[in-house]
Amino acid sequence: MKFSQIVAALGDEVTASSLVAVSQPGEEAAEVEGDRQIEGLAAIQTASDSTLSYVEGGKFARFVETTEAGALILPGDPILQAQASDRGKAWVSVKNSRLAFARVIDLFYQPYRLPSGIHPSAVIDPTAKIGKDVGIGPHVVIQAQVEVGDRVCIHPNAVVYPGASIGAGTTLHANCVIHERTQIGANCVIHSCAVIGSEGFGFVPTAAGWEKMHQSGITVIEDGVEIGCNATVDRPAVGETRIGRNTKIDNMVHVAHGCQIGEAVVMAGQVGMAGGVTIGDRAILAGQVGIANQAHIGKGAILHAQAGIYGDVPPGEAVSGSPALPHKLFLRSALLMKRLPEMAKAIKQLQRQLGQD
Repeated sequence: MKFSQIVAALGDEVTASSLVAVSQPGEEAAEVEGDRQIEGLAAIQTASDSTLSYVEGGKFARFVETTEAGALILPGDPILQAQASDRGKAWVSVKNSRLAFARVIDLFYQPYRLPSGIHPSAVIDPTAKIGKDVGIGPHVVIQAQVEVGDRVCIHPNAVVYPGASIGAGTTLHANCVIHERTQIGANCVIHSCAVIGSEGFGFVPTAAGWEKMHQSGITVIEDGVEIGCNATVDRPAVGETRIGRNTKIDNMVHVAHGCQIGEAVVMAGQVGMAGGVTIGDRAILAGQVGIANQAHIGKGAILHAQAGIYGDVPPGEAVSGSPALPHKLFLRSALLMKRLPEMAKAIKQLQRQLGQD
């Protein structure tokens, strides 16, 4: 693909480019100066002359002076643009370089999708309703009263329990399990080995031990949600567990029974939450965050990696540590932790001096 085609595909995102149209007076441009063939994409540290890469912010800016990439997507930084030009690199400047690179990936790669049709080894209950242009792979099991929308793609060995519904354009990857009465919206992605709508962890203590409380509720996944490999979303005893529209959940995340997750929330790997947690729209949960029962996380809050949440977090607050503290206070506390040995030594010296006095 020509670099000029990539620039054209980015459309209104482009703010500047190294490309210069060359033409004779009265003629249309016959060639584009600085254009080159791009055969693929690569990280800026490992790129070759035939690949395109990108720079996002100051962290990677230094690589403009060393990268072998033939073309670059740059932020609106005249210094970086001049450096790229001096090294003979084709470049395009955009409003958001990472977003632009994500869109360029789509020009070179599309995820594998099953062709339309039902594999002969799939087991589909006669009462299931299957939409148009659906692809169903080998050994898929679809049970009674399931509704599968148009253009759904169900990869091998996936199991859909009775009464579940799968919205149009959704993909279920291999070996995922969708439990009874679960509702999955349109254009969702459920990755391999994820389990959606399984029983919540409900047991009542008695004199004889733990008595099981059956989980009669449902799980609702709204449109545009993506759920990673080996993630679990449990149904509650009553009511519903809900994942809001466009929320993105990484691998090995656990969403317990009765949790209410807002829209456009992001959860990184190994986040775990107890039952009844509520999370406001656009909150960000970094890796290994743990949230206690019934805690409320406000809209736009940021929970840094390994934060332990035992109570509510206000909207827009950033917290760290366990138990979690406001992030700036946590950083100051961490600095003091490093000084504890010398502080202890100083205290002992003061005690000795006071004792001598």
